[in-house]
Amino acid sequence: MLDGVTINQLRAFVAVADQGSFSGAAREVKRAQSAISHAITALESALCVELFERNTRKAQLSPAGRNLLPDARAVISRTEEMKNRAGSIARIGVPLISIAVDVYFPRAHLTDCLRTLQADIPTAVIDLRMTTMQGGENLVLDGTCSLAVTIADVPEGNPSAIERHWLCETPMLTVCAPSHPLASHPEPVSVDEFSRHVQLVVTDNQPGAEKTQMAVAGERQWLLNDLSAKHDFLKAGLGWGHMPSDLIASDLASGALVEINRRAWHIRPLTFMISRRKGRDPSACETKLIELFGSVNG
Repeated sequence: MLDGVTINQLRAFVAVADQGSFSGAAREVKRAQSAISHAITALESALCVELFERNTRKAQLSPAGRNLLPDARAVISRTEEMKNRAGSIARIGVPLISIAVDVYFPRAHLTDCLRTLQADIPTAVIDLRMTTMQGGENLVLDGTCSLAVTIADVPEGNPSAIERHWLCETPMLTVCAPSHPLASHPEPVSVDEFSRHVQLVVTDNQPGAEKTQMAVAGERQWLLNDLSAKHDFLKAGLGWGHMPSDLIASDLASGALVEINRRAWHIRPLTFMISRRKGRDPSACETKLIELFGSVNG
């Protein structure tokens, strides 16, 4: 029944409904009034319903017409969307970005960057892998990803094949649950005091990778390969640990976590690098995303 329906018939239907007359619709779509009448007749025949009342001077929608008008608008809208997307593809193609991002990279900033990229380059396809420590560069080395966002302190898996460029930084805070003994410690906490309690540490789970650990206080550690698990365990009071400030801002505000006053060491901001194979220049779309990532401090 719908095989004979055309987009021009639907445009004529919507125009008549909006203008309230066939002559007004003809002026709206810049077609002859006879062409509008013919389009409506053909559409009614294809749909097996009358779209307008025939006993009124004004083009008044029938019950069937009122029911089908939203569908007609939706089809026209999707057609316009398809045309716009096709135009974008004709201009810039369908760029693919395959990128690995370390779990410590600020998640809200990552989301904002991808939202901006989607608005600027709607045809872009993202293949995103969330990784830990050396995992991102390993994906670059085996060809799964073109780029990786890597923590600067993580040892390079293959310095002869990978090059790194500075990207951005994010502050790190030392935190625990309010129920944890360190939360009520009366003075700045020393390394010795930290070492008496379990530290939650995210480390690499790649076969053969170095177990990179940063700002570790002692031997009492729980090793995790998932930052969200560390986050949950911290709030549950299972230990203390270092976390990116953006990820725990709401927890600090609500009291789910508290910042520990350290005397133990100074923790530098976490520095992120963009890693890629030597000699491989990023595409225009990749360059745009790298620029967005680097604006975290802006």
